[in-house]
Amino acid sequence: MPLDSQTQALLDQLAALGGQPLSAMSVAEARRTMEMMSAMRGATVEVASVVNQRIPGPQGEIAVRIYTPAGPAPLPLLVYFHGGGWVLGSLETHDGICRGLAAGAGCVVVSVDYRLAPEHRYPAAAEDCFAATAWAHANAATLGADARRIAVGGDSAGGNLAAVVAQMARDRGGPPLVFQLLIYPVTEHAYETASYRDNASGYLLSADDMRWFWDHYLGDAPARGAEPYASPLRAANLNGLPPALVLTAEFDPLRDEGEAYAAALDEAGVPTRQTRYDGMIHGFFGMGAMIDRANAAVKEATGNLRLAFTRR
Repeated sequence: MPLDSQTQALLDQLAALGGQPLSAMSVAEARRTMEMMSAMRGATVEVASVVNQRIPGPQGEIAVRIYTPAGPAPLPLLVYFHGGGWVLGSLETHDGICRGLAAGAGCVVVSVDYRLAPEHRYPAAAEDCFAATAWAHANAATLGADARRIAVGGDSAGGNLAAVVAQMARDRGGPPLVFQLLIYPVTEHAYETASYRDNASGYLLSADDMRWFWDHYLGDAPARGAEPYASPLRAANLNGLPPALVLTAEFDPLRDEGEAYAAALDEAGVPTRQTRYDGMIHGFFGMGAMIDRANAAVKEATGNLRLAFTRR
């Protein structure tokens, strides 16, 4: 399918602005660019309550933002991990996504401001995300949530972290999870797929950008990229993981590894739904103000969350 016309218009606008690719920027420049782009995404969804809090983490406190929609407690709960290649992103860049998920799925959302690379390399982000998930489970009642109905989710590197936290929770004896929402997730430290070759440049996220992200995340220990808590597709055993929804985009270097992870989950007996959004690029999920099909993806995500939360 050709590139979606609204998506092409967006890419044309960005190209007209000029600027360097992420992989040619300093970390500070790339972070400022992502914050600026997120601020251009338009109006956000209102929810009943938004609270910033700091919680205990493995190496100091972790900032979280708690979104609570209208509705009687206890509500189900989603722990959400933002994208940005483990290097970029914040509570602010993904505020709109978290508001939409909270309102659409009727659940409390705990957005996690995990430690970023290169200041904090692998596995710092994964350990922070696991700690935040364990905290959410232990404090569910205080959050107005049901500890029996907790899911994890994330986009891109956040999708990687959601998949990893699901494996950690299984391997470490909890907390129990009912669902994992994986939005164009990074699942393997490799660059050899057809989608990497076909979508190497010109579609917002490039193959060079992904190498830049991985290099910052792994630092001088690239061999650790083969570990399952870095590359969840490399796990020897995917049995016993929570049901999953995996969303991918046609014009995305990460398309094939996301779909490979969905297939591997399914083969392991994990109830899995996988949807490829044709004509879309990496990052489209948070672009509902500009790209109509993003709203369909959000509707699919929230619908699947609602369904998962009814299965105790």
